[in-house]
Amino acid sequence: MLSVQRMTPFFTSQEDYRLRLVFAYQYFSIIKGSEVFHFIPAEGKEIVINMKNFQVENLGEVFVFQRGNRFIRLPLYQLLLISDLHQHLKTIMEGSINMDIDIDMQPPVEVSNEATELIGSLESENRLRMIDYALETKNQQLFNVLTEGL
Repeated sequence: MLSVQRMTPFFTSQEDYRLRLVFAYQYFSIIKGSEVFHFIPAEGKEIVINMKNFQVENLGEVFVFQRGNRFIRLPLYQLLLISDLHQHLKTIMEGSINMDIDIDMQPPVEVSNEATELIGSLESENRLRMIDYALETKNQQLFNVLTEGL
Protein backbone atom coordinates (compact mmCIF):
# COMPACT_ATOMS: atom_id res chain seq x y z
CA MET A 1 0.00 0.00 0.00
CA LEU A 2 1.29 3.39 -0.96
CA SER A 3 0.33 6.65 0.63
CA VAL A 4 0.68 10.14 -0.73
CA GLN A 5 2.88 12.30 1.45
CA ARG A 6 2.59 15.53 -0.51
CA MET A 7 0.51 16.49 -3.50
CA THR A 8 0.54 20.14 -4.47
CA PRO A 9 -0.08 21.05 -8.10
CA PHE A 10 2.61 23.27 -9.59
CA PHE A 11 0.04 24.69 -12.01
CA THR A 12 -3.75 24.43 -12.09
CA SER A 13 -6.00 25.46 -14.95
CA GLN A 14 -9.62 25.09 -15.83
CA GLU A 15 -10.65 24.69 -19.45
CA ASP A 16 -14.44 24.44 -19.86
CA TYR A 17 -15.42 21.67 -17.44
CA ARG A 18 -11.94 20.11 -17.15
CA LEU A 19 -9.59 20.78 -14.27
CA ARG A 20 -5.95 20.28 -15.21
CA LEU A 21 -3.40 19.68 -12.45
CA VAL A 22 0.26 19.85 -13.50
CA PHE A 23 2.98 18.56 -11.18
CA ALA A 24 6.71 19.31 -11.02
CA TYR A 25 9.71 18.16 -8.96
CA GLN A 26 9.19 18.07 -5.18
CA TYR A 27 5.46 18.90 -5.45
CA PHE A 28 4.32 15.27 -5.34
CA SER A 29 5.76 12.47 -3.23
CA ILE A 30 4.64 9.03 -2.08
CA ILE A 31 5.62 6.75 0.76
CA LYS A 32 6.26 3.08 0.05
CA GLY A 33 7.01 1.16 3.21
CA SER A 34 9.05 3.69 5.15
CA GLU A 35 10.75 5.24 2.11
CA VAL A 36 9.78 8.51 0.45
CA PHE A 37 9.82 8.60 -3.36
CA HIS A 38 9.64 11.98 -5.10
CA PHE A 39 7.85 12.63 -8.38
CA ILE A 40 9.93 13.36 -11.45
CA PRO A 41 8.26 14.57 -14.67
CA ALA A 42 9.95 11.93 -16.84
CA GLU A 43 6.75 10.70 -18.49
CA GLY A 44 3.36 11.91 -17.26
CA LYS A 45 3.04 15.12 -15.31
CA GLU A 46 -0.64 16.04 -15.25
CA ILE A 47 -4.00 14.83 -14.01
CA VAL A 48 -7.12 15.89 -15.92
CA ILE A 49 -10.41 15.78 -14.01
CA ASN A 50 -13.81 16.06 -15.66
CA MET A 51 -15.71 18.31 -13.24
CA LYS A 52 -19.10 17.29 -14.65
CA ASN A 53 -18.84 13.70 -13.49
CA PHE A 54 -15.79 14.01 -11.19
CA GLN A 55 -13.84 11.40 -13.14
CA VAL A 56 -10.12 11.35 -13.91
CA GLU A 57 -9.82 11.38 -17.71
CA ASN A 58 -6.18 10.45 -18.31
CA LEU A 59 -5.97 7.19 -16.37
CA GLY A 60 -3.23 5.86 -18.67
CA GLU A 61 -0.79 8.65 -17.77
CA VAL A 62 2.38 7.12 -16.23
CA PHE A 63 3.88 8.84 -13.19
CA VAL A 64 7.51 8.20 -12.22
CA PHE A 65 8.81 8.50 -8.66
CA GLN A 66 12.47 8.37 -7.65
CA ARG A 67 14.49 7.65 -4.54
CA GLY A 68 18.22 7.70 -5.19
CA ASN A 69 18.82 5.44 -8.15
CA ARG A 70 15.53 3.53 -7.76
CA PHE A 71 12.42 4.37 -9.76
CA ILE A 72 8.76 3.48 -9.48
CA ARG A 73 6.62 3.78 -12.64
CA LEU A 74 2.88 3.80 -11.96
CA PRO A 75 -0.01 4.39 -14.34
CA LEU A 76 -2.49 6.85 -12.85
CA TYR A 77 -5.26 4.22 -12.63
CA GLN A 78 -3.01 1.98 -10.53
CA LEU A 79 -1.91 4.88 -8.34
CA LEU A 80 -5.59 5.62 -7.65
CA LEU A 81 -6.23 1.99 -6.71
CA ILE A 82 -3.29 1.34 -4.39
CA SER A 83 -2.94 4.68 -2.64
CA ASP A 84 -4.96 7.40 -0.94
CA LEU A 85 -4.59 9.66 -3.97
CA HIS A 86 -8.36 10.14 -4.30
CA GLN A 87 -8.42 11.86 -0.87
CA HIS A 88 -5.81 14.38 -2.01
CA LEU A 89 -7.60 14.94 -5.32
CA LYS A 90 -10.83 15.57 -3.43
CA THR A 91 -9.11 18.22 -1.30
CA ILE A 92 -7.62 19.90 -4.37
CA MET A 93 -10.97 19.83 -6.19
CA GLU A 94 -12.77 21.36 -3.21
CA GLY A 95 -10.31 24.24 -3.29
CA SER A 96 -10.64 24.56 -7.07
CA ILE A 97 -14.42 24.63 -7.21
CA ASN A 98 -14.27 28.36 -6.60
CA MET A 99 -12.41 28.80 -9.90
CA ASP A 100 -15.59 29.31 -11.98
CA ILE A 101 -17.45 26.08 -11.58
CA ASP A 102 -21.14 26.02 -10.76
CA ILE A 103 -21.22 25.07 -7.08
CA ASP A 104 -24.73 23.60 -7.34
CA MET A 105 -23.48 21.14 -9.96
CA GLN A 106 -23.91 17.58 -8.66
CA PRO A 107 -22.78 14.37 -10.34
CA PRO A 108 -25.58 12.24 -11.77
CA VAL A 109 -27.13 9.95 -9.15
CA GLU A 110 -26.00 6.83 -11.05
CA VAL A 111 -22.37 8.02 -11.08
CA SER A 112 -22.55 9.05 -7.44
CA ASN A 113 -23.99 5.68 -6.33
CA GLU A 114 -21.49 3.77 -8.45
CA ALA A 115 -18.61 5.80 -7.05
CA THR A 116 -19.86 5.29 -3.49
CA GLU A 117 -20.08 1.53 -4.02
CA LEU A 118 -16.60 1.42 -5.57
CA ILE A 119 -15.06 3.46 -2.76
CA GLY A 120 -16.77 1.24 -0.16
CA SER A 121 -15.46 -1.87 -1.88
CA LEU A 122 -11.91 -0.49 -2.08
CA GLU A 123 -11.99 0.59 1.56
CA SER A 124 -13.13 -2.86 2.75
CA GLU A 125 -10.45 -4.57 0.63
CA ASN A 126 -7.84 -2.20 2.06
CA ARG A 127 -9.04 -2.90 5.61
CA LEU A 128 -8.65 -6.66 5.01
CA ARG A 129 -5.13 -6.13 3.63
CA MET A 130 -4.23 -4.02 6.65
CA ILE A 131 -5.60 -6.74 8.99
CA ASP A 132 -3.41 -9.28 7.19
CA TYR A 133 -0.44 -6.92 7.58
CA ALA A 134 -1.15 -6.50 11.31
CA LEU A 135 -1.25 -10.28 11.70
CA GLU A 136 1.97 -10.78 9.72
CA THR A 137 3.86 -8.18 11.77
CA LYS A 138 2.21 -9.28 15.05
CA ASN A 139 0.97 -5.74 15.63
CA GLN A 140 -1.86 -6.40 18.07
CA GLN A 141 -2.70 -2.73 18.56
CA LEU A 142 -3.24 -2.17 14.81
CA PHE A 143 -5.20 -5.43 14.59
CA ASN A 144 -7.50 -4.34 17.44
CA VAL A 145 -8.11 -0.94 15.85
CA LEU A 146 -8.92 -2.47 12.45
CA THR A 147 -11.23 -5.18 13.79
CA GLU A 148 -12.99 -2.93 16.28
CA GLY A 149 -15.80 -1.92 13.91
CA LEU A 150 -16.37 -5.39 12.42
